[in-house]
Amino acid sequence: MGDTKANYTWVNFYQELANALLVYRDDRQPLIEKLRAVYDDLGMQFPKLDSTPVPADIDPYTVYGLFNKGISEANRKRIATAIARAFGVKADQPSDFDGIPVLNNLNATFYAFVGDARRGAHDIDNLWRVFEAEIALAADNTDENRRAFIEAFDTAIVQFGLGWKLSMGLYWARPYAFINLDSRNRWFMSDVAKTGTAIAEIVPREKDAPIHDGERYLAICDTIKSELGSRDCPYQDFPALSNAAFVESERVNKEKKAAKKAADQEAEENSLGDAGVESVRYWLYIPGHQARMWDEFYSRGIMAFGCQEIGDLTSFDSKEEIERRLKDAYRNKIPQNLTGNALWQFAHDVQVGDIVYAKKSATVIVGRGIVTGSYEYAAGNGRYPHLHAVDWKHRGHWSMDEIFGTKAFVEITDYMGYVAKIDGIIVGEQRNRIDEEPKIKQPGYGKEQFLEEAYMNEDKYDTLIGVLQSKKNIILQGAPGVGKTFVAKRLAYSMMGVKDPKRVMMVQFHQSYSYEDFIEGYRPSKEGFELARGAFYTFCKKAADDDENDYFFIIDEINRGNLSKIFGELFMLIENDKRGPKNKLQLLYSRELFYVPSNVYLIGMMNTADRSLAMLDYALRRRFAFFDLKPGFASDGFIAYRDGLASSTLNNLISCVERLNENIAADDTLGEGFCIGHSYFCGMKPGDVTDARLSAIVEYELIPMLREYWFDEPGKVRDWSERLRGALK
Repeated sequence: MGDTKANYTWVNFYQELANALLVYRDDRQPLIEKLRAVYDDLGMQFPKLDSTPVPADIDPYTVYGLFNKGISEANRKRIATAIARAFGVKADQPSDFDGIPVLNNLNATFYAFVGDARRGAHDIDNLWRVFEAEIALAADNTDENRRAFIEAFDTAIVQFGLGWKLSMGLYWARPYAFINLDSRNRWFMSDVAKTGTAIAEIVPREKDAPIHDGERYLAICDTIKSELGSRDCPYQDFPALSNAAFVESERVNKEKKAAKKAADQEAEENSLGDAGVESVRYWLYIPGHQARMWDEFYSRGIMAFGCQEIGDLTSFDSKEEIERRLKDAYRNKIPQNLTGNALWQFAHDVQVGDIVYAKKSATVIVGRGIVTGSYEYAAGNGRYPHLHAVDWKHRGHWSMDEIFGTKAFVEITDYMGYVAKIDGIIVGEQRNRIDEEPKIKQPGYGKEQFLEEAYMNEDKYDTLIGVLQSKKNIILQGAPGVGKTFVAKRLAYSMMGVKDPKRVMMVQFHQSYSYEDFIEGYRPSKEGFELARGAFYTFCKKAADDDENDYFFIIDEINRGNLSKIFGELFMLIENDKRGPKNKLQLLYSRELFYVPSNVYLIGMMNTADRSLAMLDYALRRRFAFFDLKPGFASDGFIAYRDGLASSTLNNLISCVERLNENIAADDTLGEGFCIGHSYFCGMKPGDVTDARLSAIVEYELIPMLREYWFDEPGKVRDWSERLRGALK
């Protein structure tokens, strides 16, 4: 059964307020003056309701919007109480707002501002006609009143910024007579079939275009009203139905967020240890075709997208679903170089604090701002209903000398060189940039958290930290699955005491990696060649500017690169006693005098079971400490994790792997460096430990590795393969 509550405390208040407002139908200036006085008495700033500080005119639904938008419940009650006092409303003040739809703060009027070409001369008059007609129809459902309402509705609904939004206003004024058809209610009544078949069939789908027909709207209201209180629709009235839609949508959203958070955490736990870390992301964005909406979006403090035909982006379960909807809506001609992925990122990935660069073309930047609001779907916002609030800090015309695609929306966080170049042009040199980005407080991280996650005993951790602090450079070496990559970044965080990804950088060496990639070198450009800085050079400069904090440069597969070629003259500068500005050397290409800051630590990783790799260069070997990471099956952390999974089959398999490791360690051709690590069995929850998953680990990860180890001893491979398989029975 749904929520059938009928005695909502706000209903009588909202209806009596409508009666009080109707008095001002033909003389709105006293209404505006009273509203200004309300805000003066409250000590609150009068909201922006037009292009001028004080609106020249106002409609009744926008008055309701003053306390039915995204503000705190306490402020909603304050404003509602003050309005009641000013307009003589005697009904009890609302103690709840259950079942009430609210406006987007960026779209809180029912009309376009003065000066906007989309505003008609009679738009506000038309809204008053609808308001008067709905009150009359709710009081007396005669044919004459229905015709008057339909005529007023059809005239007003085509105005800018209305659409489904008009049904919200109708519902506020007479919530028992007129149904709200915002996206949440339509989803609830049709898409998820939480009501009877008759309702589901007549209510538009969530992604349908707005109704421009008053007769059809009234038919929807009549059909739903006739089904209320039935077995299929156990809600007593429209407010109960609307509140049930809200409760159900909150439940679904929480489930989606929990599922996404779990998926993100699982991915992060199997990657570099960034779970719980917040970081600023950078985006390029075109405000309308060739930036034609830039002036409006700048003045309103938003960035927005069109594609109003596809509805609320958060209603889609995947970027592929958005892509399919785009193709259906636009007959395979998707506007403004948009993709399903771009719209998915706009709705799900853009966060408050991110930096946005508005561009006019591939090479022209027109603005820079900071995101200040989460994604909002404002169905009444005309052609651009998909919004984020943005504090645009800079506006101008800056030409870039390199092209970065023509997509309407794209993330450039991974291209920090390009980001620095844009900022260098807009706000000056990077190290002197205006301190305007929000300060993100990252979660603390120390020894205790490391030991919980890394499955290493405390004594070994203390030794590891001591070696790295004294040597500055360390290589974590071990067999596959011992968690080298997993440990490296967490080790850095534990030494920093905080998860700050800006102070950690990771690269991977390979046969083609060069000095030019690592330090500096000449790269092709439009004019020929230009000097480009490498990853380690840039990182060291960043660390030198912040010498009060430690920085960590992580090198995966350090023994796969040509180390003499990659490090060049830095062989000497990375030594712990050769750090700092007193030990400068001239770089190969720029002839710049360069040093490695003392607050930079190097963490390399090396797979000891890869027999295809040559020995490390001795000159480099003596500059690094080497630390063996071994399987952590016996650590307190892993034992607690294994016990939490409560799987006897998993326990049998792990026992078999431990016996296998004893055999590998005793093998003269292999040794401890080839033992199988614990990470093959990490990242699982009780529901994940199935026979199929464990069998996949054995068949597709462990047995192929044994074939590599004992390629010349097939009998051993068969023997241990059968033992591993037998552990699952």
